[in-house]
Formats: sequence, C-alpha cells, structure tokens
Amino acid sequence: MIFAVVGPSGAGKDTLIAGACARDPGLRLVRRVITRPGNAGGEDFEGVTEDAFLARRAAGEFALDWQAHGLWYGIPAAQLEGPGPVLFNGSRAALPAALDLIPDLVVIVVTAPVEVLAARLAARGRETVEDVRARLDRAGFELPDGVVPRVVVNDGSAEDGIARFLAAVYPESGKRCSR
Repeated sequence: MIFAVVGPSGAGKDTLIAGACARDPGLRLVRRVITRPGNAGGEDFEGVTEDAFLARRAAGEFALDWQAHGLWYGIPAAQLEGPGPVLFNGSRAALPAALDLIPDLVVIVVTAPVEVLAARLAARGRETVEDVRARLDRAGFELPDGVVPRVVVNDGSAEDGIARFLAAVYPESGKRCSR
C-alpha cells in the first residue's frame, strides 16, 4: 500500500513519518528529491540542482513530481516498488496527478490548529515572516473529489501524534508499534 502524506506546512508531517518509521521497521519512507540545498534541514532528502532534477525528470526517474514554494519535488519511482507499506510526503496540489498515476493511493492528511502551525513554522527558522504568513494563508485546502482521507490532528505531543499517525496507517488492525 502506498500512502501520500499531505497537510499544511508546520503540521508535523516529517516528525510523524519519522516517528512512525522508527517504531515500525516495516514502513518504508520515500526519500524525496528536492531542488534545495542538501543541508537545508528538515526531512532527509536528496538535494539537487534544478538542471539535475529536470534531467532526471526527463529520463523518467520520478513516479510523481511537482513544483511548490519555488522548488521542484520528485518521488523516485524505484522507491515505490517492493514489499510493505510505503509513505511519501506529498503535495496537496499534486494529489490529482498522484491519484491518476498510483492505483489505490491512500491519502493521510496531517493537520493542526493555525496557532500551532504558526508556532512550528516560526520555530524551524527556514522562512521569513512573510513566507510564514503565506504558508498559513494556504493552510486550508480541499481534496480532489472522491478522496476520503485518513485525518491525523497533530496538536499535542510528538508521541500522541505518532500514535494517531500509526492508527491512520493501520486502522483495521488497530496496530500499535513500540520500539
């Protein structure tokens, strides 16, 4: 099963994904390719130049790619193959294309109240005050028609958020993983 994890900036997607993967070694995380310097912080990603990204895109390396916030993002096709559940940090804007390209894609929406988003964005220190405001203005969104997401409200501790996230990945079994 392949999961697209989407939500507003500051919702804690990377934290929840990393925590879930640490607790459940059966989960596989896609390492995104991004046209951002590799030392920019945040998630574990492969930083590349725009020229390198576009060459890889033209060669068909990505199952999905999109532009957001002035950057290119790519999901390497090879990382979606293999056994077990796969998670990727996606884009709300790229969901229609993702749903067309990836059969049976499951969407997990991670969200939090706007004041929590604002505090997290300010704390990470990657954006200007204007950039933070712009991200908060885009925090609300609609999903493509027919998508019934699994929603995770990440408004408390990381431990609570990770437990909620794992419950969204494994709703039928109520599976809880512990380290």
